Amino acid sequence: MKDSKEILTSILKTTQMGQIGIRSVLDTSMRPGLRKALESQLHEYDSIETETHQIATQRGWDLDDIDPAVRMMTDMMVRMKLNGRNSDSKIAGMMINGNTKGMIKGLKNIHQYAGQDEQVDILSQKLLDCETANIRQMQGFL
Repeated sequence: MKDSKEILTSILKTTQMGQIGIRSVLDTSMRPGLRKALESQLHEYDSIETETHQIATQRGWDLDDIDPAVRMMTDMMVRMKLNGRNSDSKIAGMMINGNTKGMIKGLKNIHQYAGQDEQVDILSQKLLDCETANIRQMQGFL
């Protein structure tokens, strides 16, 4: 079983990965509707990350961020996957894949968590809802 701090760390890393993925594609050319959707998703991830830090600070916990090397490699991989094929459909597909990975991680965490902490439960569900909504939103750009 995972404890509240482990769940918060996982939420933090998931939101950071989402932000890295989105920022990695925002400098490419895309339809305005897709750009607006991605910017909205970026804002949502940032909001959940901020809330995660607030909860951890209230409890005196230091959470581990994503390793800088992982950040760099993720950014490079996203850019490499786009390599000349930065169509809206390709970007949307990549975002759906990333959100699906986030959902799987979140569901596993929920199943491995005893759920004694209402704030952590609510934030976990908020992230899952965010990932689900992001997938739905990106489907229209495939």
